[in-house]
Amino acid sequence: QVQLVESGGGLVQAGGSLRLSCAASGRTFSSYAMGWFRQAPGKERDFVAGISRSGGSAFYADSVKGRFTISKDNGKNTLYLQMNSLKPEDTAVYYCAADLRLVPGSSTRSYDYWGQGTQVTVSS
Repeated sequence: QVQLVESGGGLVQAGGSLRLSCAASGRTFSSYAMGWFRQAPGKERDFVAGISRSGGSAFYADSVKGRFTISKDNGKNTLYLQMNSLKPEDTAVYYCAADLRLVPGSSTRSYDYWGQGTQVTVSS
């Protein structure tokens, strides 16, 4: 089992940047592929980015490709999401999640553990 705690959310103007962190404890962090999801009010939880167990392969939703970067530091048991050129439509609660498979999925059903979420608000 693994426990996940997100941090780094906040209020930022359009065009700005934020870096989210997800600290993991419990089972060996390198055993998990990881993902970031987001959920806006009244909408489903959507895939944002995923990264393989080793951190060598990353995957992105089309809506964030070229603006967001996911990374994984197995030595620090921490997952990151660097978000640049933020837009108002990026406003959501962002969740990190752990997937026991080698390569992360893009469906919420693929993930075994979830953090509590961190709010990101982008003003226009």
